[in-house]
Amino acid sequence: MKITVNIYYTGEGGNARKFAEEMVQSGTVEKVRQENGNIRYEYFFPIDDPDTVLLIDEWENEEAIDLHHKSEMMETIASLRKKYKLKMRVERFASEK
Repeated sequence: MKITVNIYYTGEGGNARKFAEEMVQSGTVEKVRQENGNIRYEYFFPIDDPDTVLLIDEWENEEAIDLHHKSEMMETIASLRKKYKLKMRVERFASEK
């Protein structure tokens, strides 16, 4: 069962965008994309909300997400979220394909 997670990161003063940029520049995004079971890991910027970034995070199954959550990348991601003082809102969807 494919799982899609939309994560909205919000922070003041452009911090959400800075977070996403550092995630890309540090190579963390590419590492996540290389993990077994990752289908999609992309950031988007809402045109009407400069303080928010949307991450679409898609996985082949629950096991792949669980392994990702135990990976070293999660420490990096958590550290950067703290550095940029971000709040998160999460939406989760499951589909058969």
